[in-house]
Amino acid sequence: MAHSYRISFEFFPPKTDKGRENLISAQKDLMSANPEFFSCTYGAGGSTRDNTYETVLAMQQVHPDAAPHLSSIGQEKTELAEIIQQYKEAGLTRIVALRGDLPSGMGYANSELPYADDLVAFIREQTGDHFTLEVAAYPEMHPQARSFEDDIAHFKRKIDAGANYGITQYFYNPDAYGFYIDALQKIGCDAPIYPGIMPIMNVANLVRFSKACGADVPRWLLSRLEDIKEDDEAVTEYGIDIVTRLCERLLAMGAPGLHFYTMNRSEISLRVLKNLGL
Repeated sequence: MAHSYRISFEFFPPKTDKGRENLISAQKDLMSANPEFFSCTYGAGGSTRDNTYETVLAMQQVHPDAAPHLSSIGQEKTELAEIIQQYKEAGLTRIVALRGDLPSGMGYANSELPYADDLVAFIREQTGDHFTLEVAAYPEMHPQARSFEDDIAHFKRKIDAGANYGITQYFYNPDAYGFYIDALQKIGCDAPIYPGIMPIMNVANLVRFSKACGADVPRWLLSRLEDIKEDDEAVTEYGIDIVTRLCERLLAMGAPGLHFYTMNRSEISLRVLKNLGL
């Protein structure tokens, strides 16, 4: 496969100095894959705001295109405007713009920008075309969406508000991606959408994450993983095989690239990319 695919990697803000060292070391390893950018997540209601900022600045030392995630829920416009300005002044040129999760016990009603398309429009209003904006896409439907049609209409609103690209929630069924892209094209939305790829390292964590975010782990995959879950190495090797095949299918279907959820580690993403010849 000729390398014309966009590759990107996602981290979460570490809680300790050691964690930050590990993250930067993983990022340096991942540079060998010639990524377009690295991104760093943002906690519910902005709970990791400062940590995200510091982590992104540390990541920017390794790769100039480090993209903070920014969520609008539970945050005031003045606060968001300040953060966006801070990122612009730091020389950052890409933001992953999300609605985000509310801290538990908070209602949506008290948010000035309740949806991701509101945040996208707000960033454009504040900074024009300075930022490339990535937004979330849900091939298996957002867990809170009223219907599939409603969900794809919402994705199109984010693009219409000024977002450039979509990055999907992770999934293991490539047909879900194909169906999603077709459905968007039918409503006149042809923005590039990059599949989010989740490596499989720990069965219990995978099951927990997937329940929380509405990602489907197919029964055949889960039953195979259940058989080997006590053997970490077997899980990792099987996971690499499954994820490699998934990526092969997605690229063959026309996916424009891949976005890896690294869990702040490098080795599995690199092995999958090596298997793909990327």
